Amino acid sequence: MWPNKSFWKDLLSKDMLILLAMGFASGLPLALTGGTLQAWMKSEGVDLGTIGLFSAVSLPLSLKFLWSPFMDRFTPLKMGRRRGWMLITQLLLIAAVAGLGMSQPKINLYIVAGLAILVSFFSASQDIVLDAWRREKLEDDQLGFGTSVFVTSYLFSFRMISGSLALILADRISWSSVYLIMAGALLVGVIATLLCKEPAVLSAPPKTLKEAVIEPFKDFFTKPGAVTILIFILAYKLGDNMASQMTTPFYLDIGFSKTEIGAINKLVGWIALVFGQVLGGILMKKLGILRSLLWFGLLQGAAVYGFAVLTWTGKNNGVLAGVICFENIAIGMGTIAYVAYMASITNKKFTATQYALLSSLMALPRTLISAPTGYMAQFLGWHGFFLLCTLMAIPGLLLIPRLTKLDRH
Repeated sequence: MWPNKSFWKDLLSKDMLILLAMGFASGLPLALTGGTLQAWMKSEGVDLGTIGLFSAVSLPLSLKFLWSPFMDRFTPLKMGRRRGWMLITQLLLIAAVAGLGMSQPKINLYIVAGLAILVSFFSASQDIVLDAWRREKLEDDQLGFGTSVFVTSYLFSFRMISGSLALILADRISWSSVYLIMAGALLVGVIATLLCKEPAVLSAPPKTLKEAVIEPFKDFFTKPGAVTILIFILAYKLGDNMASQMTTPFYLDIGFSKTEIGAINKLVGWIALVFGQVLGGILMKKLGILRSLLWFGLLQGAAVYGFAVLTWTGKNNGVLAGVICFENIAIGMGTIAYVAYMASITNKKFTATQYALLSSLMALPRTLISAPTGYMAQFLGWHGFFLLCTLMAIPGLLLIPRLTKLDRH
């Protein structure tokens, strides 16, 4: 069925266009401290072990709940609590990305690491306030559509701009120029901040630490099986998080050019990921959340092992496209079920705070446990490494029957 007039009216409304811009600004920084930075370091001759350790620079994404109450409590500018923090974090983020672009990985890795951490910190801070604005601005009947608009724009920016386009440009201009272009692209978020309106304040900002942090923690940890739930959240996507940290160096190592990686991995991968999310959403209505987590998780594990196929075939664009399509469809399906599960276990009274905590835990394996992946790849070889990543999917899957029992009580 073709989208009707109401669909296009909603999509082209001012709030939705602002959400498109916000999603773009939110997704752009992620690859600049991830795969794109890895490609830059690899091209400068940095060893795999060090490249793997650099995944730790995204730690602020896992710790953002620590300073989110501060951003809830104070209003820094007269333009409003949400818009004020949005503008401050966006300007600081632009400065940090530009600074990272003017650094030299080959000369001083410590400066690069420090600037990458700043990019992650300001990116995480921007996400805190963008999420708050989206929840408070949209009506309940707009939240689902608005979130899908935001996430689609986020993925487009992450995969196509700072991922794909940045790598393609790097084959033609200097890495410093690429990062300066990316810093300029972040002005889209500043424009959105200046054009949007401050959401209406429905409740007073938190005044005490207990109100802002302790009560949501207390509510969650009194749930039956709270520890099991937390372990599951940490374990479910561990295998594919580990694999994704080293895919760009792997592609370069077996002979693919940065342009081929950008065109096949990022472009084809993004399309497959969106398809996987749509398919996952459709299937989840029939299977339910927990059964979806099981079946989609099995697909994720199988898809990760697909990278091992490339260790046998070597440089082959057709095989690369097939592996990337399968992996991203599976990851898209698994992510939809994963996010839906996290939302389903939050108390509506504390949805924002508890979801921020759970999403921080979701990012933790990608940040900490994935840090030594470069050394693992060096020690095990590429085939052994991707086999290990596949096996790491098993612990999370084994917890799903326990979650099913908890859900029945």
